[in-house]
Amino acid sequence: MSEVTGQDHPRVGIVGLGRMGAGIARNLERAGMLTGAHDISEAALRAAGLGPAVRLLPAPELLDSCGVVLFAVPTTRQIGEALADADPPAGRVIVDLTTSAPAQSRALAARLAKSGVHYVDAAMTGGAAGADAGTLTLMAGGEAEAIAVCRPVFAAIAARVFHLGPVGSGHAMKLVHNLILHSHFLAVCEGLGLAERAGLDVNRAVEVLNAGNARSFVTETRFPRDILGGRMNARSTIANLAKDLALATEFGEELGAPLPYARLTSGLLEGAVAAGRAGTDFAWLYPLFADLVRNMETPE
Repeated sequence: MSEVTGQDHPRVGIVGLGRMGAGIARNLERAGMLTGAHDISEAALRAAGLGPAVRLLPAPELLDSCGVVLFAVPTTRQIGEALADADPPAGRVIVDLTTSAPAQSRALAARLAKSGVHYVDAAMTGGAAGADAGTLTLMAGGEAEAIAVCRPVFAAIAARVFHLGPVGSGHAMKLVHNLILHSHFLAVCEGLGLAERAGLDVNRAVEVLNAGNARSFVTETRFPRDILGGRMNARSTIANLAKDLALATEFGEELGAPLPYARLTSGLLEGAVAAGRAGTDFAWLYPLFADLVRNMETPE
């Protein structure tokens, strides 16, 4: 199905060397799989720190020379744009690492299938730290044959891989995941804000949460590591969270699913974006939370 460089893995290219893509690229390079990379930003290409053996090529050339090409870009739409002028050979595997609408995933897969090109939506979680460490969790949708080709590639960048069904399944699961994660994050912001108003020490409050049934990644890692110590760097922006919730609520509408918590979370995040906080690290949602609620309750 794909070209190989050795006995057991394909040649791999990657498009997108941002917060997630750079770490993924470095792990693929360490595994001896990465032969090409592309990013529209020269600064991102330099910052990724890839060795001279990795060729910096336009996306169409990566598709010509690599059996598997990963896209770590904002959404599936950017992948479609990158492929607009490309004619990848039959048998190539496109791996979509984005958070995107399942309907878009299926449409792109159908378009590629006409040329014999395979598409896998492999949404990821674990954040930039997981991308750097090679410990991501991947939620994949696609044909079993295409997933099998990608297994050695995935092993270099992820600790766990879930094949959830046909194309679109990975992105559907990611929207469910992020709906819960981001809503829960804001719920913890709300609860700990209440604890502080009540005169409780917020560090002790988090310690109590982690000793009880309210513990989660947010309380065990996100708050202690990224917020309470004053670092305020969760390595993603409020705009990214808002995008995820917008996709989740649209997905719910398509399926006729009531999503009241998702809509509330989406409203708070969109309010932060409207207030000029799109590019702000989302760790700042904790100190900003009371203002966001106030603005939501008293719109101009």
